[in-house]
Amino acid sequence: MSEWKKICLVTDIPVLGARRVSRPQGMDVAVFRTAQDQVFALLDRCPHKGGPLSQGLVFGQSVACPLHNWTIDLAQGCAHGPDEGCTPRFAVRVEQGEVFLDAQELASHAIDLPPPSAGPCTTVKPHTDRVHA
Repeated sequence: MSEWKKICLVTDIPVLGARRVSRPQGMDVAVFRTAQDQVFALLDRCPHKGGPLSQGLVFGQSVACPLHNWTIDLAQGCAHGPDEGCTPRFAVRVEQGEVFLDAQELASHAIDLPPPSAGPCTTVKPHTDRVHA
């Protein structure tokens, strides 16, 4: 039997927005709220380049990644075609306006995924053929 951890009230999540849940290990979890007050939870990482989905735009049952506008299905965590890839999803329970996540999943699910890295991937060499005025 699962143990459920209370995260917040549904009303604590902005309509068509998200709230981040920190974990002791692994990346944050993004908890989303739709216009119909449906609540979904995904790892706060786009499967494309690791963009923070919690900062994306929620519409219908999807979120648009703020980096490259990939559309991610909130129920399945997978990108809409033609894009491909999925981000881990988390079980959510809503009871009497309170949002719960599975405590076991929070502690163990997707904790081994590396966080996205920002900045250039290679070392940039200085430009030496500059024109001096």
